[in-house]
Amino acid sequence: MRHPRHPPVRFVLVDGALWGVLAAATGYGFRDAGGTSPVVDLLLPLSVLAVAVPLSRARPGASVLLVNGLCALGLADTATPANAHVLSLAVVSCLLGGRVARARGPLLVLASCLAVDMTACAVLQVPAVWWFYALAVLPTALLLPWLAGRHWRGRRELVREGWRLARSLEERQHLVAERARLTERADIATDMHDSLGHALSLVALRAGALELSPDLTEGDRADLAELRGTIADAVEQLRETVAVLHEPREPGTGPSGSPVKDTVEDLLSRAVASGVPVRWERRGAVPALPPMVEHGMYRVVQEALTNALKHAPDSKVSLAIDHESDRTRVTVVNAASPGAGGSGRSGGRAADIGGRGLTGLRERVTVLGGTLRTGPHRGGFRVTAVLPHRPPARATPPGTGTAVGPAQEATERHAAVRRSAHRRSIAAFAAPVVAAAFFVPAAVYLAWQLTTGVLPPSRFDELEPGRSRTELTRLIPDRAFPYPPDHARSAPRPPGAACEFYRSGRDLFDQVDLYRLCWSDGRLVAKDTLEATDTGRKSG
Repeated sequence: MRHPRHPPVRFVLVDGALWGVLAAATGYGFRDAGGTSPVVDLLLPLSVLAVAVPLSRARPGASVLLVNGLCALGLADTATPANAHVLSLAVVSCLLGGRVARARGPLLVLASCLAVDMTACAVLQVPAVWWFYALAVLPTALLLPWLAGRHWRGRRELVREGWRLARSLEERQHLVAERARLTERADIATDMHDSLGHALSLVALRAGALELSPDLTEGDRADLAELRGTIADAVEQLRETVAVLHEPREPGTGPSGSPVKDTVEDLLSRAVASGVPVRWERRGAVPALPPMVEHGMYRVVQEALTNALKHAPDSKVSLAIDHESDRTRVTVVNAASPGAGGSGRSGGRAADIGGRGLTGLRERVTVLGGTLRTGPHRGGFRVTAVLPHRPPARATPPGTGTAVGPAQEATERHAAVRRSAHRRSIAAFAAPVVAAAFFVPAAVYLAWQLTTGVLPPSRFDELEPGRSRTELTRLIPDRAFPYPPDHARSAPRPPGAACEFYRSGRDLFDQVDLYRLCWSDGRLVAKDTLEATDTGRKSG
């Protein structure tokens, strides 16, 4: 049975505190406006807020629509469109921006709210001030807090992502250190295999040659046989040690490319001195190779000779080093062993020193940007390596190159979050400027029209019907009020007279009484007061 999920206590406390603040603002607005209907003007808004505040966590768009409905309901007020609900609308709009990451859904919600407000103004046929309120104040209360909420959300995401990436980098740093330690073990294993294995193979080969010397006694031959067996056991123990030390490497990593003092010529000279039948040649101009490439070529030759001595000790070995303009090709071929019977036995175990011989060599060559091909060849075995003279930039020592990927990835992700937060910040600060460029001129123009067509009551009382306009010019404003309500325009007027309307006060959001002056042949024939509370008319 599934149990209903209850919100955490801290969410309930925060929502309760927010509702209390908005309820206080609503109550103050009701008291200040002198509301006459507690149910519609007070209890209904408080009930809507009690639903909208907790709903803003799961359905912030629906919460904005509910509170905007209160603002649209306020447009039906004949006294003033302004009320305390615009503060609640700004708060839930800010929560919408802070709790919804994408912009498409919230923008549709804001557009729907504006459509509702415009429809209410059209249906109710409200005066011009109400239209100004619906076109300027309500969009500002919707758009700017939403942008502020998005900016707040972007900053929080930036901080959270920064901490998360810092933890991730710390964890990866530990992994890099562990990988470097394992790589160092692999390097030790590789060096033991490449150097000691090769040296022991040469010692075993020389011991075998001395065993066949006619000048030795049977005891000497027995000692040499025992020595050769001991060397074989040492090679076997070395193989087991390599298997323990060597760890699998990540693709693209390899052993250190530190230069060696030995050259290929030194290596081949020792092999020939030990009785290995090696024939080699070098073709092309010898270039100045980077230490890593020189070391790689040395290891290729050393590994191929070691495998030939171990698995086909009686076979002949041929080595060819071809230097081209941008790469060097190394080819090592050992012929079929006389005792192998053409079975290709030399290739069957060529990669068998703990399973790491040719595998490690292939990794080394790959890191340098080259290729390695191995396989049976005419009953023997062939190793061909192609090494570029310019290794790629990623051919870095182990333990250092592995840290570049995670660090770069973390930097790119953090930069992406910063760019997103930066864009939201620009939008949050640019939108008010754009809105001001659109609404401020209209608001200033409307305010100018409302405040210039004002006839103070004291001057209205000085106007006497029957006097000419010239005599009354000093008392009459230069501009009349251009937006009288319909009931004022349709009020009865003297026959043949043209009437002008003037506001009695400069209040922009409250209804004020209108003064009507009717003129005929340049003389004032009637003056009336159209009260703001009803459609009645008082004659002056």
